[in-house]
Amino acid sequence: MDIRKVAVLGSGVMGSGIAAHVANAGIPVVLLDIVAKDGGRNALTEKGVERQLSNKPPGFTHKNNAKRITCGNLEDSLGELKDCDWIIEAVLEKLEVKQDVYRKIDAVRKKGSVVSSNTSTLPIHELVKGLPDAFAKDFMITHFFNPPRFMRLLEVVKGEKTRADAFEGISKFADVALGKGIVHCKDTPGFIANRIGVYWMTLGLLEAMRLGISVEAADAVMGKPVGIPKTGVFGLFDLIGIDLMPLIAREMMGTLPKDDAFRTRYNEPELVTKMIADGYTGRKGKGGFYRINKQGDKKIKEVIDLKSGEYSTQGKKVELASLDASKANGMQALLSHDDIGGQYAWAVLSGTLHYAASLVPEISDGITGIDDAMRMGYNWKYGPFEMIDKIGVDWFADKLKAEGKTVPALLEKARGKKLYQIDGGKKQAFGVGGNYTPIIPPEGSLMLADIKLTKKPVSKNASASLWDLGDGIACLELTSKMNSVDMEILALIEESLLLVKKDFKGLVIGNDGDNFSVGANLGLMLMAANMAAWAQISDMIRRGQVAMMGLKYAPFPVVSSLTGMALGGGCEIILHSHAVQAHIESYPGLVEVGVGLIPGWGGCKELLVRGMAGKESKGGMISNLMATGGAMPALSKIFETIAMAKIGGSADEARDLKILRDGDGITMNRARVLADAKARCLAMSKDYKPMERQTVHLPGPTARVALSMAVDGFVAAGKASPHDAVVCKALANVLSGGDTDMSEELTEQQLLDLEHENFMELVKTKASLARIEHMLETGKPLRN
Repeated sequence: MDIRKVAVLGSGVMGSGIAAHVANAGIPVVLLDIVAKDGGRNALTEKGVERQLSNKPPGFTHKNNAKRITCGNLEDSLGELKDCDWIIEAVLEKLEVKQDVYRKIDAVRKKGSVVSSNTSTLPIHELVKGLPDAFAKDFMITHFFNPPRFMRLLEVVKGEKTRADAFEGISKFADVALGKGIVHCKDTPGFIANRIGVYWMTLGLLEAMRLGISVEAADAVMGKPVGIPKTGVFGLFDLIGIDLMPLIAREMMGTLPKDDAFRTRYNEPELVTKMIADGYTGRKGKGGFYRINKQGDKKIKEVIDLKSGEYSTQGKKVELASLDASKANGMQALLSHDDIGGQYAWAVLSGTLHYAASLVPEISDGITGIDDAMRMGYNWKYGPFEMIDKIGVDWFADKLKAEGKTVPALLEKARGKKLYQIDGGKKQAFGVGGNYTPIIPPEGSLMLADIKLTKKPVSKNASASLWDLGDGIACLELTSKMNSVDMEILALIEESLLLVKKDFKGLVIGNDGDNFSVGANLGLMLMAANMAAWAQISDMIRRGQVAMMGLKYAPFPVVSSLTGMALGGGCEIILHSHAVQAHIESYPGLVEVGVGLIPGWGGCKELLVRGMAGKESKGGMISNLMATGGAMPALSKIFETIAMAKIGGSADEARDLKILRDGDGITMNRARVLADAKARCLAMSKDYKPMERQTVHLPGPTARVALSMAVDGFVAAGKASPHDAVVCKALANVLSGGDTDMSEELTEQQLLDLEHENFMELVKTKASLARIEHMLETGKPLRN
């Protein structure tokens, strides 16, 4: 399906967020809402766009994307819909309001255009009731999750009359162009994620009040130990809005089957009713289960007592024997522990997992759709059935039975088995009929986990592996903690350069993790510094430089498959790649200044070559800036990027920083980045010619003095510390080219020598070592 223009009707939090994300995909958007009472007839939609620009983080991946949105209203601008291919309704969750909008849409839309609703609760058969068959054939539900830019899940529901080609076309477009993980749902209340997620949150609240566990302890248990984000239950209530949950619950209660477990368990505690009435609706209100209270200049985090409703200062880290047991022996040990943490974990998870298992095949024909929905919609690490596999099907079923609870039919059939298995290198899921069916990834997606099912690494050490992706393309995977770069990784880069030259056509660097790489291993560097092992640190810098230059001048294409953070040394890897295929949610940056250092593996050099190069000649990249206003504007921008440790807030923003080039690719769907990187590498491998050596002209002392004066001004104004000045003046020395002048042509090796020299001077200072230690302990930069 060819989607060239999209309309979104409704400019509230969800409608404006959906419009922003469609604009992120490069698609023109028409955003309509009712006529505003104040501030102009289009004030509501204009405010929606402004909201997405000002949100932290914003709904737009680049501020310029907002220009793709045309604001209007539902009285004057309906004609804008006539050339839209997809019209998304996101108005009030009232059936009569939605149907009135549908009639207006149907009067002006073009033949074959698709109309969908972002409803979270209303069934599709009710939405199209009384509307023409032609409309019903073009209608479906597309339920986005908030915020649309970041939440991958898109639940899609088709009606009895929905055209198959329209359903498949929108699903494909949302997958590839919008980056969504598509889950096909049945037309049941709450669909999948909210049906289970709201039940889980309800149990989390009610069981905490029944057992008398504190809010902090409940979130500590119902968080990382069970593969759920650290917000747990109560932190999630605060995040999404405490007042929203009763609204969703009441809407679901109106449509759920009479015998549904949610009906028997749900009630709204008096405490919650009072909190909402008093404005304690979560982060958007005065606070929620947690709140920030100011005492003078200090901000004190407080937490509510579920019995008294009074707030007190949040205590120290929660310590429970059940949490210790979980760390040592996994989720089953937590669920079987007899302390209050174990009791709470079992009460909440046993109820949630039992509920999920009992809803197959009512809400989904198989278990994979449910697991996918909970991972992508609620950010769970494991879906309900993956959790059951981790704790054991038989153990879980036996414990349910021992408590006098019915065991869902699906779990009875699965006794003695696992719900997921690997057979012949293919992942399979247990079905309601008692048989296993293969899980087929969407065409065009690729994860290293798929490769690992059938292959062994070409080479491997403690921190990295080299894999054969097929078609002559290899993949270097970083596997250290947070993919931090150490000597083992540098060694495998060097080895990979030899292996790929011999046996492959090209190299992709990437992994399945949340982040590409957080940079060099600072712990090892600090340990060496504390031992005054300066030669060891010097060798690490030189080895890193050799590895990066090896990548840059390899006789085959090197493509970085970029996802998440690529900081410091990780950013230097992508800077030395011939091309980057980046997920839209990639956050690269040279952040070494934050720990009192400067880039040492060629990061300064690469930004200089990109920012200062004006034209190509046989000798390499020669600056032409003297004839176009001088070198200082470009040099100042590079200095600002590194000195302020700027990180691209998206792949789009990384282009502004020159970390990504105009020709680098951006992939919207995380699951497709590696496949796109492989395809790009394969295409580049045809008749590939290694890069020519590059040179650059730099101003030397004149620029160094100018940049240093600017730093002194920031120190004098209290905007920078004395050690900031030391670090930034070292950076200024590198970026200006040391003692060179514009007539001298500097080689890359000369620039690397400058990086090495100034890096080594900084790493020997007590202030820089204090910054490194503080970063390792707190994860935050120190200004000393």
